[in-house]
Amino acid sequence: MSKVLVFGHQKPDTDSVTSAIVLSYLKNQLGVDSEPRILGDVNNETKFALDYFKFNEPKFLNDVRLQIKDVDYTKGCFLNEKDSIFKGYQYMNETSIGTIPVIDDNGNYKGAVTMKDVASNLINNDLRKINTSYDNLLEALNGKEILRFDKEIKGTIISPSYRSTTFKENIKIDRDSVLITGDRHAIIEYAVENSASIIILTNGVKMKKEHLELAKKNHVDVISTKHDGLTTANLVVLSNYIKNKMKFKDVVYINENDALGEVLDLANKKKFSNYPVVDNDGKCLGVFRVSMAYSRHPKKVILVDHNEKEQSVVGLDEAEIIEIVDHHKIGNIGTNAPINFRNMPLGCTETILYLMFKEHNIKIPKKYAGLMMSGIISDTLLLTSPTTTDTDKEALEELARIAGVNYREYGMEMFKAGSSMKGKTISEIIHGDFKNFMVDNQKVGIGQVSTMSTEEILSKQEEFISELNEEASEGYTAIALFVTDILKNGSYIFYNDKAEEIFSNSFGVEDIKQGHFFEGLVSRKKQIVPKLMNYMDN
Repeated sequence: MSKVLVFGHQKPDTDSVTSAIVLSYLKNQLGVDSEPRILGDVNNETKFALDYFKFNEPKFLNDVRLQIKDVDYTKGCFLNEKDSIFKGYQYMNETSIGTIPVIDDNGNYKGAVTMKDVASNLINNDLRKINTSYDNLLEALNGKEILRFDKEIKGTIISPSYRSTTFKENIKIDRDSVLITGDRHAIIEYAVENSASIIILTNGVKMKKEHLELAKKNHVDVISTKHDGLTTANLVVLSNYIKNKMKFKDVVYINENDALGEVLDLANKKKFSNYPVVDNDGKCLGVFRVSMAYSRHPKKVILVDHNEKEQSVVGLDEAEIIEIVDHHKIGNIGTNAPINFRNMPLGCTETILYLMFKEHNIKIPKKYAGLMMSGIISDTLLLTSPTTTDTDKEALEELARIAGVNYREYGMEMFKAGSSMKGKTISEIIHGDFKNFMVDNQKVGIGQVSTMSTEEILSKQEEFISELNEEASEGYTAIALFVTDILKNGSYIFYNDKAEEIFSNSFGVEDIKQGHFFEGLVSRKKQIVPKLMNYMDN
């Protein structure tokens, strides 16, 4: 069974990243095999916290759509290119699968063979030629090994229909000859004298002792079968390598990581029922049949620090949400079954996790306490945000004690590390911590950057406004960046020009100007978004 994936929102901040790591640890302690993930690039503040407490950055999660590997396709279903057509035909009948992948000795996908290909090739190809192995002949003929010198058998099939003298006069025997015969001893003698490739004896015929000795001397392979001549000839043809009948160009194969929906769309166009499945290294894994599409196992996920689809991972509708832990307003995510939904009006998701550790009586390790402390400091702006509660303060003080860190000194270091805009583009700063909202069917985008040196951003005011105006043309009614000054405990605003009236009325500022400073405005969740919604909903 695959791991439960724990992740925050698309624009990872310190709370969402650290909460994913911490909740995954807690779940593992409770017997749930889980793994933390991130949905985007980690910012400098979060990197500082991860490095300080010696955590690796979680792996990136692109999407949680159903993939071929999430479906019960037929694993281990393939043939080796050196298997016989006979074996392939039997395998198709046993599995009731009409398209079988073909692999080499290293498991690499080489092509595929279908029942139609086998039938067509047997009718249209030269049935006198053989290219196979001694073992394939034995298997197809249910034969008995008499003499074996060669691993592989190549040549032209000869089945005598003349009397012996006429045969010798008209038919040449050499190392390219595959003789199928009954008790035609004169012809057998002629074949061993001329070093035929192999002699296949039908009807259980035994070779004369002197002919057997000469066959040994001339390295002539010999097999005996109880089948009659006609049956033997047909089976010898079927013993040919399956690789001689497989196709590559006309066969559509898929990767186990391909999205199920995309494969079904492909199947609808191609009208094939079976598709070979390979991995990223080209190894064949089995066969996906379109009829198997409904035998699926969605990825199990836990959401932290968000509960709105727009802020979450691509393909969330195809996953199974088993739990949500969040401190934001309840959004638009629905589930097919009841789940654990922990939603509390606290300043940080980490505070909720702090309470969950207490409830389960699980000790918080020192390094995890450091991460939890970082999340609370970040989301509450070191307890100065209006979202801060007494529970946040209590949690931060105890976590700092467990971590052995002065949280005020550490918090200023963390903010300083996260404040640097060096090397970032205007767009990267706007979207570093950015969330979309729908208000009365209108799209609103709010970015927020917290810094201890606002001069870096304010000096580029015109560039930020130009970028916001350009992005607003892509379907936004209003889009803004709030630059939160950690030291002054307030925020500056840049917005798209057409939304000036919206921001002016939302915040009660007559004749609002770009770069206006709002004293005490630091929380997007509790102060910014509610004001916008109250105005735009009316």
